[in-house]
Order: sequence, then C-alpha cells, then structure tokens
Amino acid sequence: MNAAVVHAFDAPPRYTTFADPVAAEGEKLVTVTAAALHPIVKSLANGSHYGSTSELPFIPGVDGVGRLEDGTRVFFGVARAPYGTFAERALAASWMCLPLPDGLEDATAAGIANPAMSSWAALTVRAKFVAGESVLILGATGVSGQLSIQIAKRLGARRVVAAGRNPEALAKLTEFGADAVISLEQEPAALVAAFRAEFDQGIEVVLDYLWGAPAEAALQAIAKKGLKTASTRVRFVQIGSSAGANISLPAATLRSSGLELLGSGFGSASLSQLSQSITEFFQAAAKQPFQFSLKTAPLSEVEALWGEKEQGTRLVFLP
Repeated sequence: MNAAVVHAFDAPPRYTTFADPVAAEGEKLVTVTAAALHPIVKSLANGSHYGSTSELPFIPGVDGVGRLEDGTRVFFGVARAPYGTFAERALAASWMCLPLPDGLEDATAAGIANPAMSSWAALTVRAKFVAGESVLILGATGVSGQLSIQIAKRLGARRVVAAGRNPEALAKLTEFGADAVISLEQEPAALVAAFRAEFDQGIEVVLDYLWGAPAEAALQAIAKKGLKTASTRVRFVQIGSSAGANISLPAATLRSSGLELLGSGFGSASLSQLSQSITEFFQAAAKQPFQFSLKTAPLSEVEALWGEKEQGTRLVFLP
C-alpha cells in the first residue's frame, strides 16, 4: 500500500510503499479517508515524545477517520507499531473504532478530535470541572487552545481567560468565547500581576499547553503571601510543553496555596477515558458545531508539507 514512512528521526516522512497491515485478534482493518498532522504526530516521528519506541521504519499518525470492512464510518486510533494512520490502510484497536455522527465530515472529525480531546479530557476527567467555575488557558491561540475556549464555555464555564503570544490571534479569541485575554509578551512582573488579578477574581482550573516561563508566571501568581490568607483550590492541568520542558517551582508555592498539579495525556488518563472523551465531544459537535479551521492535502505531499507551521489551522492528509 502507499503510505508516509519515517526512515530517520531527523527527516520528514517519505511517501512510498509499505507492507499491508493484517488485523490480529482484537484489531480492525480500516480503509483510511483522513488523518491529521497533530503536534504529537510530529514529536513521535522525530523521537522526542515519551511514547516513541525508537524503532524504524514506521508509519506516523495516531488517529484518523475511515471505513471498516463492513462499511461503517469510524474515528479510530491505537494502531499497532509499525503501523500508523498516514496510509491507505491502517489497524485500530477494536474498542477504539468509534462510529461517527452523520453531521461530521471525515476531514473535520480527523482534524478536530485530537485537539478537542486534550481539553475535554483535561476538564472532565482530570480536573473534574464543574459548571460555573472559571478557566485560565495558557497557550490559547493555537488550534487546541481555540477549541479549549469553546469547550470550557460549552461545559458551563463562568469565565474563560485566554493567554497567548500572537497578538493578532489573541485579539480574535473573544470570537471563540474568551471573556478576557492576557498577552504573554509582557515583562515578567507585569505578566505575574495580570495573572494574579485574574486569580483574585476566581480561577478554579488552569489548562496549560505551554509549561516553561508562562507556567512559572501563572504559578507565581497563585502563590500567597502572609499567614492569614485564605487559599482557594486551583487545579493546574498540564497538557503540553511548547514553551519549555522544565520549570522552577518554589516549595512555598505549594504550601501557601490551594494548588493541585495534574497532568492530562496518554498515561495520566486511561485510554478508555480518552475514548469516552472523544465520544462525548463528537456528540456535542454534532448537535452544535465548533469553530475549527483545517486544510486538506493529498498524503503524497506529506514530505513537502511536514514542516509547515500550524498557525491556527490543522493540516489533514487524505490518502
């Protein structure tokens, strides 16, 4: 079959031929119609993600949309190495073949599921979000961040505060439902003050797609001074690390506040929980569409398009 194949971690995949997959017990064979280039796909392909097996060659892609042998249209994932979803045919765990609502097109479902699941699972599974709470989103200008604003609002958030760097994208976030925006392009002291003003108004959940310096500033704003301050519970959910892999966290931040540090991703949320999150999101999206920008391209162009920056639009390949 034709597929995108990773032969080296320091080079983009090449469009070539690869052995056809054969379904084993507990697996389904899927004819792929759409698969998206998510950030996790790139980090697995370059070997930097914690889920990388370091084995070559392999087909990239973690999820997609296609049809089962009986014609059922499904969103699917959890392929067995070396098979991924950037191919004409793919394998999927039987339990991760989710029938799609009629209102969702293949490319849209393939592109939106992964970024939407990141915040849906973070809120519902990890943070145990309750309608009426307020949410701060670090890294809100990307595809996942834009969806997280809409999802938080759809789940009943009282107030959503969106933080990001790109000034043009930041200015448009109110269109997605943000009640306030914070520019990360500020001096550290000013940024901490801006975050602290929001925490003083009441922020119960932080969704962090950045880590690094922005996370340090937010955590500094959560910390309290003095021995008579009352601390409220703040669930800080770590989802991505595009601004840095590490932070410095003073011990006093944890002792002086109601801070709870959580992670959300493969491992911290079970696969069944992630599957349920996607199912719930699809049901919500079928009832009322979310704002989402995507670009489609033939899979044969994967090598040329691999290095394109996302800039608020998710790239979806069509085998």
